[in-house]
Amino acid sequence: MSSNSTEVAPPAPHKPLFGSCWGCRLLSGLALIGSGIWVYLGPRRVMQQGIPPNMWHITQMTFAISLVAWGAVVIADPVGKQKRKGE
Repeated sequence: MSSNSTEVAPPAPHKPLFGSCWGCRLLSGLALIGSGIWVYLGPRRVMQQGIPPNMWHITQMTFAISLVAWGAVVIADPVGKQKRKGE
């Protein structure tokens, strides 16, 4: 007689997007931060000339800030440092 037990396989181990390569995370994070600064400087130059910003400039600045934040998250790698319960 066979028992009808349902065994669940353990979940696959979580592999971070950039692996555990510190150099890869640092390079890509700094590239994102640098591109965010470059995008941010475009509207800032226009505003320094005394021209009031329009909606496009505000959108560019918001996108630039999000690029910088994304770069900081890639460098910090908060997901890779989390431990699962029971480990």
